[in-house]
Amino acid sequence: KIWTHEEGDVLSFKVEMQVKIQSHLAFSLLSDFTFRQQWDKHFLTCKVLQAVNEEEKIYYVTSPPMTGHKPRDFVILVSQRKPCKPNEPYIVAVKSVTLTSMPPSPEYCRSEILCAGFQIYNDNSFCKVCYFNQVTSGVMPYLAANLTGSSKSIEDTALECIKFLE
Repeated sequence: KIWTHEEGDVLSFKVEMQVKIQSHLAFSLLSDFTFRQQWDKHFLTCKVLQAVNEEEKIYYVTSPPMTGHKPRDFVILVSQRKPCKPNEPYIVAVKSVTLTSMPPSPEYCRSEILCAGFQIYNDNSFCKVCYFNQVTSGVMPYLAANLTGSSKSIEDTALECIKFLE
């Protein structure tokens, strides 16, 4: 299932997926972003720049170019949290950060992730994975075709995610 909400120049969307694995395994796979390029075609490269602590890492990500645009790059902080109580979800939170050791490069368009991530809920031998993303106008060209119905980019990425997890 996919939901969207537009407010000003920010588009928020949520994708809900049912996955036939246990939630702790989905959490382990989704919190390591170096696996992301195996299922998300928007991730061309992904490398760890800094392990802040056991629960937080800073990654450098590049994305392939869209027609008429330079390839994009991101410096993101990925934070992972295990549930404190049985009914709470696992959380993988993502946001862009500035790192002086990774200044913008002229060959890429430095882009920003305002707020994105996963919530993973336990459902016995299954789990429910919810992906959230707030998209700025800079990322809109990647989603515009999908939102007009001429492409199934979000749906295709979700299906690839499910395939990867199972």
